[in-house]
Amino acid sequence: MCVHGGTAQPSEPSPRVRVGGLPVATLGPPYVVSGCPFVPPDGNGPCVSAGWSTAAVRVRISGTPVLLTDSIGICTPTGTPLIVAGSQTRVKGT
Repeated sequence: MCVHGGTAQPSEPSPRVRVGGLPVATLGPPYVVSGCPFVPPDGNGPCVSAGWSTAAVRVRISGTPVLLTDSIGICTPTGTPLIVAGSQTRVKGT
């Protein structure tokens, strides 16, 4: 989610790999942010999308690094961070 409370979802989760029955998110596609209440005149929002700057170094799906709980995401156009609000705990990556 964005720091303002908007919901962020991957635009294209990996259809090839699932963990706990859910698709795995990768570095490649942007996230779509909805419901961000940060609007002018208070700011330069709302957050509408987000991209990731860090991901797994050694774990990849079809050549694309997977996202981890400590991955860093930045929202556009606000430049604020994404917060990882939930993740699976059965698999760990580096």
